[in-house]
Amino acid sequence: MRDEQDFGGSAPLCCAPVTAGRLDEDAAAQLAALFKALADPVRVRLVSIIAGTPGGEICACDLPGLLDRSQPTISHHLTVLVRAGLIDREQRGKWAWFRLRREGFAAIRAALGDGVAADGLAPTG
Repeated sequence: MRDEQDFGGSAPLCCAPVTAGRLDEDAAAQLAALFKALADPVRVRLVSIIAGTPGGEICACDLPGLLDRSQPTISHHLTVLVRAGLIDREQRGKWAWFRLRREGFAAIRAALGDGVAADGLAPTG
């Protein structure tokens, strides 16, 4: 069983690059939801742990010990990441297994684009 993204419907994963022009309200809200899902150190660590596992997936049963957090806390953070479309959840018997959704991170990369120079100024062409 795979949990679907929760961006308020069947909208595609996100947006044109933010540097390519003005985002409309819906696109900005979708992008903000992705950023909000990653705006917590525990969730960033979860993504890092999942990405670094052999085979690219991990059992929820292994996470409390790796993060020194309670199971309910870990579960909450995993749910946020699943709803944002950044990880997938698959139930295998008693335990849930998690893996990254590459398309979720591709959407973030695409939305950030490459239009911002290292000095923080958009290139002039």
